[in-house]
Amino acid sequence: MRIIAITNQKGGVGKTTTTVNLAAALASQGQKVLLADLDPQAHLTTSLGHDPRKDQVSAYEVLVKGSSLDECVQDVRENLALLPAGMDLAAAEQELVSVVGRETILRDVINSCGRPYDFVLIDCPPSLGLLTLNALSASREVFIPLQPHFLSLQGLSQLLESVLLVQRRINPELKISGLMFCMYDGRTTLTTEIVRDIEEFFAEQRSGESPWQNIRVFETRIRRNVKLAECPSHGQTIFEYDARCHGAQDYLSLAGEVLAMFGGAAPVKPVFADDSVMQEQEDAVSDEA
Repeated sequence: MRIIAITNQKGGVGKTTTTVNLAAALASQGQKVLLADLDPQAHLTTSLGHDPRKDQVSAYEVLVKGSSLDECVQDVRENLALLPAGMDLAAAEQELVSVVGRETILRDVINSCGRPYDFVLIDCPPSLGLLTLNALSASREVFIPLQPHFLSLQGLSQLLESVLLVQRRINPELKISGLMFCMYDGRTTLTTEIVRDIEEFFAEQRSGESPWQNIRVFETRIRRNVKLAECPSHGQTIFEYDARCHGAQDYLSLAGEVLAMFGGAAPVKPVFADDSVMQEQEDAVSDEA
């Protein structure tokens, strides 16, 4: 079972979009995937068509009330299960402040789970609070979604420091194994310069002993695509909303890299009759939006 925290301390970089659509792509390839929503905003839960305002068992019951994972997980798609976030999750950090071992509650719950999963993907809040610490202590790996902008670089440096701290004090097995670029627009000079700088930085880290020394900067770029912004409002993954758009193509390609990374077979990438025309149409819609 691969337990992966998908996190970035900067918001708006495509973290939840990546979590839900990467999970859906992996599930479409026959992988059994559990999604855990640890963000009190509950955007991942909403993206799958669930209303976090309704009374339901959620990650709050797991972290605060001592419920088992099997009691709280819901099957939401074929091969895809969800530990939802509810409105009460925002109070979890305050209620756990005096609990011994509060940083490792999620790890213990996942380890005692009776259902077999190939992947557990954890959507983290954009901050290093107790919820994110639980995700990092439960995970063996971290994936970083990153928008190639200048401010994202500052957020990246803070995240690396945070992961290093968690590895040293809580979870010695933790490592950063993947980084993907989201909302990518290769037509701008700034984008290509930032991508080059990041690739060069991590290439220089190969000889060190940091948690990111073997990081893989995924070749797949998640391009800007208005369909990716639209599908959460319909409670659908990108494959349900528009399986032929570039967003679906990119996440399926990313899933192929993830599976190959772990020794699996890569899925077949969809082929469009005229990619250039489709890209021009989507760029026009995105610019208007």
